[in-house]
Amino acid sequence: MIEIPSDLNPDLVPLAFLLGTWEGAGVSDFPGAEKCNFGQSVTFSHDGRDFLEYRSHSWVLDEEGNKVRPLESESGYWRIDKDRKVEVVMVRDQGVVEIWYGELADQKPQIDLATDAVARTAASGPYSGGKRLYGYVKSDLMWVGEKATPEVPLRPYMSAHLKKVVTPEEVAEMARNLPDMPDDGIAFFR
Repeated sequence: MIEIPSDLNPDLVPLAFLLGTWEGAGVSDFPGAEKCNFGQSVTFSHDGRDFLEYRSHSWVLDEEGNKVRPLESESGYWRIDKDRKVEVVMVRDQGVVEIWYGELADQKPQIDLATDAVARTAASGPYSGGKRLYGYVKSDLMWVGEKATPEVPLRPYMSAHLKKVVTPEEVAEMARNLPDMPDDGIAFFR
């Protein structure tokens, strides 16, 4: 279920499905880089202004699913206009700054993005642009990323399936909002 916080900027209501912390796993595979399974934690938050704050941390997983080492970190800001056009400014730990543009699909929580501008530091690896698709599917957040370098044309390189993390505060709020249950608890389900 998608909840819309009362203090969310009204312009951001179409992006409310992204809010929260999401965790899960995915696969990374790109020529010249290690192919691996990874874990990921993504947080979309807001402070009442007209953007969502975005943070993502991922780490390489071993065959048993244990953390081995950090993989990628990125952070940024997401906005949407009245025509459902989405813009994202993102900074990655590899020395890359990106501006992404895209749009929210009509009648479904899905966002297609493509890079419009890429700036790289001297220490960053080759990178010329990318595409991403984010979707809210059966209460989960799923995404796939494509990237291109001067040597490799645009191709998928990462994807993940993330589940929403429920905080203790959210559990307490859910408990406060439950209707009164009969003493035996069973009648509630009839």
